[in-house]
Amino acid sequence: MARRSGGRPASRDNRSASGQRQGGPSKGRGGAGGRSTQGGGRGRGAGARGGAPTRSQRPQKRDADAQSAQSRRPDRSRAGSKGDLIEGRRAVAEALELGLPVSRALIQKDQGGADQALADLARTFEAAGVEVERVAKPILDSLSSHGAHQGVMVKVRPYRYASLADVIARAGEGNALVIVLDHVTDEGNFGAIVRTAEIVGAAGVVIANARAARVGVGAYKTSAGAVMHLPIAQVPNLATALDELKEHGFWAGGATEHAHDVIWDAPVHGRLALVMGSEGSGISRLVREHCDFEFRLPQRGVVESLNVAQATTAIAYEWLRRDMTQAEAAGGVADAAAGADTWDATGEVVFDETGYYDLPDTSDFDF
Repeated sequence: MARRSGGRPASRDNRSASGQRQGGPSKGRGGAGGRSTQGGGRGRGAGARGGAPTRSQRPQKRDADAQSAQSRRPDRSRAGSKGDLIEGRRAVAEALELGLPVSRALIQKDQGGADQALADLARTFEAAGVEVERVAKPILDSLSSHGAHQGVMVKVRPYRYASLADVIARAGEGNALVIVLDHVTDEGNFGAIVRTAEIVGAAGVVIANARAARVGVGAYKTSAGAVMHLPIAQVPNLATALDELKEHGFWAGGATEHAHDVIWDAPVHGRLALVMGSEGSGISRLVREHCDFEFRLPQRGVVESLNVAQATTAIAYEWLRRDMTQAEAAGGVADAAAGADTWDATGEVVFDETGYYDLPDTSDFDF
């Protein structure tokens, strides 16, 4: 089991010169402090509008038309729930390449002949023994999570989540990034975060098993298929999960607007469990209490801040930059050491908290 090395990051309660915690105990707002504005509309009352005819008084033709339209729509039980439908050409192509168990394909019938890419997909499905049904665009629109199906959907078995142990095993013993999402609920944000995590080489993503976005149609689409390349673990308690990650050498860093330190001064490197808060409430109090340190993204503009997906991308790339800098520096030391007199005889490299290495102090050397 890997152990956390180096000095413990400064706690959240002793960061300012006065010793007072900056920002107070209030919760953060989405991402690195981003707030998501959720519009609301006027709801209808429980009763019928005054003077409106009752159902028995309305013309029966509308009911007949609705029944006719329903008969033309594929049975949703056959099409599958939104949780096991993949939409979009790139995501579907990824599913085919990875050999996901596709049981049924829906292809837009008024494009299947004219659109060569869709025609090729249909032939691929048929050759693999997958049932192909050509349907009208309105039917795909009704099943789509965000209307970007691009004329094709496939049904697969429900996503198989990993365990936290799987994520830890994938992290190995060296530097690693694990992204922990504290009840991020928007499937689009979730998918975008998974895409970022896969691109920067994270070991996995950890989410809560309740009140959080899951791997569904939107996540398959916005992650561009990354959910099929990266372990995503569902856990019943995020605070407990952070403690387990710490036992395996990770430092837990929370991104919140209430932090005193900006990211440039925070130890965002090494084995990092990056905690990102929900779109509306940020990181919960209990989860914040289990973070080793907190930080925020600086800003100069007047817009509120980045949303959680954008903030995660910025922070993940800062972690990657420091990790690559450290790896390149270590490689440079090894090469220089091999050249005998061209480097300090000890070959020792000392990295500071930003991930950069310190050269030996030569101020007392007699040149």
